[in-house]
Amino acid sequence: MFEIDTLVKPILIGTVLAILWAFEARLPMFRFKGNRLKHNASNIVLGVMNAVLAGFLFASLVLGVTTWASQNQIGLLNVLVLNPLVELLIGLIVFDCWQYWWHKINHAIPFLWRFHAVHHSDAAMDASSAVRFHTVEIIYSSAIRLMILPLIGLSIGHLLIYELILLPIILFHHSNIALSATLDKALRVFIVTPRIHWVHHSHIREETDSNYSSLLSVWDRLFGSFRLRTDPQNIRMGLGDRFDKTPWDSLVGLLKQPLNKNLY
Repeated sequence: MFEIDTLVKPILIGTVLAILWAFEARLPMFRFKGNRLKHNASNIVLGVMNAVLAGFLFASLVLGVTTWASQNQIGLLNVLVLNPLVELLIGLIVFDCWQYWWHKINHAIPFLWRFHAVHHSDAAMDASSAVRFHTVEIIYSSAIRLMILPLIGLSIGHLLIYELILLPIILFHHSNIALSATLDKALRVFIVTPRIHWVHHSHIREETDSNYSSLLSVWDRLFGSFRLRTDPQNIRMGLGDRFDKTPWDSLVGLLKQPLNKNLY
């Protein structure tokens, strides 16, 4: 499992990013100004830095809490006696529901929003934006996850399968690709698609506070936060002029952004 986490996941992310980067160059939905390579580099360096830090701080803790929960029969999946496939499906669905609510909480609590806003402040959103998160958000999200995993009873294997499914979809729905409306409509019956997630990254706060789902699109429909635009090509990404007119797209700028009270 450790080899999958440290080797397969980076290769998967790198491969999907490269494919999407090529499609974004040929079939973009939005025409953004500025240096695309510089923009992507800042996002990706931040993402790599966060991944290394999270792995160093939390990999052994995740293994420890999931093993402890299993050995002590703690958590939903450890109490129920189920077929392994059914157990996996239930675990992935329940955990994805948690991801929805945790995302929504990060929008609702001002302190958490300061850090999550680093992700939303990208006015030139593309696939690289999927890994643009403030390091502090990665740390407290990983810490909270240590409590959620044993409650659900997820094993380390369940978590890795979920992440291997989730990561390509997150990169995909952040991408700047002019996917046909018909294909997007078919895909969004099941998963979060670009036309769903573009709305979530709109500079209009009512639209930003919608479409919180990460993998399955059902949660926004079920909990009343689903929103689409009939003119997705006219969505303005980011958080508005306060962020667009300040140098917050460098790596240092992204890390310092939550500390600037004038932005919030």
